[in-house]
Amino acid sequence: MNRPTKQQLDSCRAALVEALGSDALKSDPDALSDYGRDESDLGTTPADLVVLPRTTAEVSRVLKIAREHRVPVTPCGARSGKSGGSMPVHGGIVLTLERMNAIKEISTEDLVAVVEPGVVTGDLMKAVEAKGLFYPPDPNSWGWCTLGGNIAENAGGPRALKYGVTREYVLGMEWVMPDGEVLRVGRRTIKGVAGYDLVGLLVGSEGTLGIATEITLQLLPLPREVQTALLVFSDVRQAARAVSAILAAGVLPRTLELMDDLAVKAVDGKGFNFPPETGACVLAEVDGNVPEAVFGELARLGEIAEQHGAKETWLAQDEGQREKLWAARRTVSIALRGLAKHKLSEDLVVPRSRIPEMIDRCKAIGQALGLTVATYGHAGDGNLHANILFESADERPKVDEALRQMAVVAIELGGTITGEHGIGVAKKDLLPLEQAPAVLALQRKLKQVFDPEGFMNPGKFLPD
Repeated sequence: MNRPTKQQLDSCRAALVEALGSDALKSDPDALSDYGRDESDLGTTPADLVVLPRTTAEVSRVLKIAREHRVPVTPCGARSGKSGGSMPVHGGIVLTLERMNAIKEISTEDLVAVVEPGVVTGDLMKAVEAKGLFYPPDPNSWGWCTLGGNIAENAGGPRALKYGVTREYVLGMEWVMPDGEVLRVGRRTIKGVAGYDLVGLLVGSEGTLGIATEITLQLLPLPREVQTALLVFSDVRQAARAVSAILAAGVLPRTLELMDDLAVKAVDGKGFNFPPETGACVLAEVDGNVPEAVFGELARLGEIAEQHGAKETWLAQDEGQREKLWAARRTVSIALRGLAKHKLSEDLVVPRSRIPEMIDRCKAIGQALGLTVATYGHAGDGNLHANILFESADERPKVDEALRQMAVVAIELGGTITGEHGIGVAKKDLLPLEQAPAVLALQRKLKQVFDPEGFMNPGKFLPD
């Protein structure tokens, strides 16, 4: 798929105005620039046209018109992604689903919710919790990311340690194929094994195989009791070893979030003051229905942490203290930008037991190349975010080399190059490090079946 010509764009724009009305399109320079970037720090690739449909029928019509005029389409949610997945690298249309933001149903009997893709994840969380229900996936951007984007990237989050990632909660979808055909895939029931698992294939397909316009999600009963503690360590290696020990002892918290000294420094004093000399910390959270049992589990976790070097354990006494702890964790990525002019994040996963070694080797890679590396993330499920901080754009070749070396190390340790951010633009050239040529070829065949013209989110995911 090549970048469209002016003639293609003009004729496509005219057809879209006729089909959807002029209020469904944006083409002013500011909008084209805004919809050309995400949270990946990969710069801006301006769109040629932004389209804002309100219904499945309109999404279908947009894709049919785009295909007819050979104009590429890049689906877009809240642009909270970290891999450049919603950046229109070949220009054309950015199709944003932000106007499709209705929560259609919350069933307390069937434990399901039916939503449109533009629903903000945090809004769904609050809506179901008001009915005594629970939607576990919790990406750190839950306050503004959307469920459609979570579906596209198979988003994770801190609670994935106990509850799993987005794919585990998607039962069914209304799906618009790249040619505009509308399908129903999946089901409303918890169990169902009829045919291929198309839902499992489409969740995490990064906008390359079509677009979800309605999503049926599994819910759980809301845990009645949640208790949170901050475990303070002298250094990040101690903290990582304590995480491994906690899990090896048979304790399964819902979160074990690790922050190294640089991550702590970035957020210290911004709503929460860490104890002096904090070299690393782990934010631990346990949930359940019996307060005494939950507290007992947290106490056991704290004992194991102390045996492995924890200097202090702070227990959140109320919801206000708990929220301060979580606010510090959620703002780490943004706060790290205050320590250097530039930042790029590597999203790696290794077996839990290898987290200490992964941290050591990431730090060593940075040191060898003269770069600063901050580490934090979902240590309980082995998902580490290694952030490279640097001052000059001239250092970018070194940064890219560091990212490549970190990816190689993760694979050597039995892990993967991404746990929740996806491949997008950022990692498509690294994918062959992890996946064999035959696996890449199979995925290209799948892409060809769904999108033979290659106009759906081109330039992403699979290496050229």
